[in-house]
Amino acid sequence: MFVVNSLPIAIAFCIVTMLGWGSWANTQKLAGKEKWPFELFYWDYAIGVFLCSLLFAGTLGSFGSAGTAALENFRQAHHSFILPALISGAIFNLSNILLVVGIDAAGLAVAFPVGVGLALVIGTVASFVETPKGDARLLFAGVALVVFAMIMSATAHHRLPQAAGRRPLRGLVFSGVAGCIMGLFYPQLMRSISPDFNTAAIAAGKLTPYVALVFFGAGVLLSNFIVNTVFMKAGHLNVSDYFRGSLKLHGIGILGGCIWMIALGFNVIASSVAGPAISYALGQGATLVAALWGLLIWREFVTAPKGTTVYIVLMLAGYAGGLVLIGAATQ
Repeated sequence: MFVVNSLPIAIAFCIVTMLGWGSWANTQKLAGKEKWPFELFYWDYAIGVFLCSLLFAGTLGSFGSAGTAALENFRQAHHSFILPALISGAIFNLSNILLVVGIDAAGLAVAFPVGVGLALVIGTVASFVETPKGDARLLFAGVALVVFAMIMSATAHHRLPQAAGRRPLRGLVFSGVAGCIMGLFYPQLMRSISPDFNTAAIAAGKLTPYVALVFFGAGVLLSNFIVNTVFMKAGHLNVSDYFRGSLKLHGIGILGGCIWMIALGFNVIASSVAGPAISYALGQGATLVAALWGLLIWREFVTAPKGTTVYIVLMLAGYAGGLVLIGAATQ
């Protein structure tokens, strides 16, 4: 299987994660412009996640001199390590669909900083407790700046006019709950993966990162039959509505899932060098990327009153400073 042993390359992989996790939600925004309900979009998103996990396992997970090839690892995997990966996918799925509801109600520039910002804090702390790798002082100082940026984001959003059918309180609540749950999926996923998989033999029964991603993707897709069915019933939608969508709409959703899964794959590969806490925290710099998409492309604050720019600048500065400190924590 393919592995990384260089810290600069690992950091570059985390940057890819940051860009992917911060950009996939644009596909949901595009689908929303076509009046495609988020519940139907999310079926294609979950399919995209799973298909991309299979692609990872069949390519990078099956070639190279390190570790164990994906198919062989499938045969050796023990259920006690498969289960955490499946649960991780289910946890992520619940949290992410709540985040999608938050984006639908409050927009990218707010839902991501609040939801994913909370996930960054919870996931980073939990991952560091599991695997204490890196400078704790710099890491948690960076996390503190991210919390500050979240507060600035919520303050800026509070100043927006309550117009155009936007439901900001609903968006903030859903995003906050999503962040609290999302912070739990990454440590759960890492429990299934063999430690030091880039330099040591795969531990008996444990998974390579690529096989773990497949079970994670399966957890996302399988849990979607429960989680998303509830949201579809609440939205008065049924299965036949899904099949009325065009190939373009289905393609947008699958693309969104693939973008997110590619980002996760690069992040997990990088975790063997940078450490799970740091690789996850850097990847969740996606909040900054998503905020910039919302501000510059979707122009979600164009109607904000005078003085809001100060809070937006402080939000961006908090995220940027936090990422710099988290990156420095790898040294």
